[in-house]
Amino acid sequence: MNNGLKVNGIYKHFKGDCYIIESIATCSETLKPMAVFRSLYGEGEQFVRYVDSFFEPIDRVKYPHVEQKERFELMDIKSVR
Repeated sequence: MNNGLKVNGIYKHFKGDCYIIESIATCSETLKPMAVFRSLYGEGEQFVRYVDSFFEPIDRVKYPHVEQKERFELMDIKSVR
């Protein structure tokens, strides 16, 4: 159901900030899975986003110098494995 998104995993956005996935919810209108995630910077705001969009490829025309391949990348952090 979650397309490989890891709950409690810490993900790096291609622009550099990090987020933790708190849970997977279901959109009441589309019934598609949505990630509930929180920023690990600033006020620790909470967000929701369709799970599929986490794995969208980076627009190489708009962001030609970004090394990351997808919008969010799971970080390999031993304490959250």
